[in-house]
Amino acid sequence: MPLVENHRGNLTVRQACAALGLCPSTYHRWRRAPRPAKVRTCPRALSAQEREGVLAELHAPRFVDRTPAHIVATLLDEQRYHCSERTMYRILAANSSTKERRNQAQQRRYVRPQLCATGPNQLWSWDISKLALADGGYVNLYAIEDVYSRYVVGWMVAPSESATLACQLVETSAQRQQLRPGQLTLHADRGSVMTSELLTQLLRRLGITQTHSRPRISDDNPFSESLFKTLKYHPGYPARFEDCAAAQAYCAAFFAWYNAHHKHSGLSYLSPAQVHLGHAAEHRAARNSVLAAAFARHPERFVHGLPTTPALPDAVWINPPSPEPQPLGPSPKEPLQ
Repeated sequence: MPLVENHRGNLTVRQACAALGLCPSTYHRWRRAPRPAKVRTCPRALSAQEREGVLAELHAPRFVDRTPAHIVATLLDEQRYHCSERTMYRILAANSSTKERRNQAQQRRYVRPQLCATGPNQLWSWDISKLALADGGYVNLYAIEDVYSRYVVGWMVAPSESATLACQLVETSAQRQQLRPGQLTLHADRGSVMTSELLTQLLRRLGITQTHSRPRISDDNPFSESLFKTLKYHPGYPARFEDCAAAQAYCAAFFAWYNAHHKHSGLSYLSPAQVHLGHAAEHRAARNSVLAAAFARHPERFVHGLPTTPALPDAVWINPPSPEPQPLGPSPKEPLQ
């Protein structure tokens, strides 16, 4: 058949087939038969070993969620070059790896913090909140609150967020409360100041345990969030302060009132100072004596008997454990009636 092909320029197919003793239909069947594909090689193509090396680089932990453009730039900074960005995409496509690469990175799993305080100076919560200024700027309020007593053990107003200022506030507050190493846990969210190495080193030196909320979950730091809400919804809170000094003066008056006079619903309407300084039992006894006297004068007015003021909680939690589910219906050991 190739002879017919070679003479097609000078002879017709019928003449060439007649000269060779072939039937023209035989030639046409041969022409229509599938041919094995020619293996085309490009001198610029990567070898199989080189392609495996590029694929391993693309799947390395540091690059698993990065684009080929980012990877090429990073390797160039390291004085290395494997291939072009487009070649990387072709290698990924050949290995079914061209989907959203960010989803392939193993995300760190954060543990839900479960923290408990049964008395003052066991667990503190702290955060930083923005206070608006008249010129459109902001100042930063740092506040540390005792979780059990809700007592604000330290605060400051500063123009910026600073790990150095946070360390000064924490260390001063710890000294004022005369903390022992291992006594306190300090909880905060995952802001850059809260997770700074400078603060971590200070807490380690003071013997204070450091814990953090999960990312973007405000419920993991509810006491600081509640404190700032009480501050900003308090009567007289201005929409904007004239300057940092005005914000400082307002916060000084507010925290003095809050600690000494705010009757907190979570503390049986005692003030944070009464609970934090150990005067809660004395004040509850005084209230109960008033109720007892009122009951003695008019017992018929108290249908449930002698009233008493609510007791303080035995424990205060950040994320308390979930109660165990109760079985539905009678216990298997109990016979049906």
